[in-house]
Amino acid sequence: MMKRLLLAVVVATMWTVNSRAQMLAANIDGLWLATLTPNIGAELVVGERSTLGLHGLFAVKPLGKDAKIYALQPEYRFFFSGRPMYREFIGIGAVGATYDITWKGKVYDGTALGLGLTFGYVLPLKPRLNIDFHAGFGFIRYKQKEYFEGDQYDVDYIFDGEQRPNASGYVLLPTRIGVSISYILR
Repeated sequence: MMKRLLLAVVVATMWTVNSRAQMLAANIDGLWLATLTPNIGAELVVGERSTLGLHGLFAVKPLGKDAKIYALQPEYRFFFSGRPMYREFIGIGAVGATYDITWKGKVYDGTALGLGLTFGYVLPLKPRLNIDFHAGFGFIRYKQKEYFEGDQYDVDYIFDGEQRPNASGYVLLPTRIGVSISYILR
């Protein structure tokens, strides 16, 4: 499923680049950097009031915690100001993630896919430099192996010769909260 989502984003991005790309921006999210999580994003203008973006992050031991997180977040944004990458916007986005987190003696190892809405404001600082304030939430579908540290998960949760998730469900969570610095490349 994650591969299909990534392929759809790549195809859509290639189509828009060839058809009518006006501006392209690269960005990093300062809140993720504050947790020592490397991240990078790109945003491409696809219409008079809209952009298509892709943000990726990976964390190995953020803030010294026992965790590994890899995520991709494609997003379509509509700007109310009449021009893209300027002032108020609403976005619809997806998230695909894989994670392995140990929290308070419990291990969560799984994948998550979801859709959500993002609201935000882009503040121009200079002709090519913006600050992007955004917050979003969405419904996330997760499947994970959930067990206590020290359990023999590899032995106890094998069914028909393969490991299976023992926890799954839907949850409403923040999908994108941050303050990004964007630089317009062209």
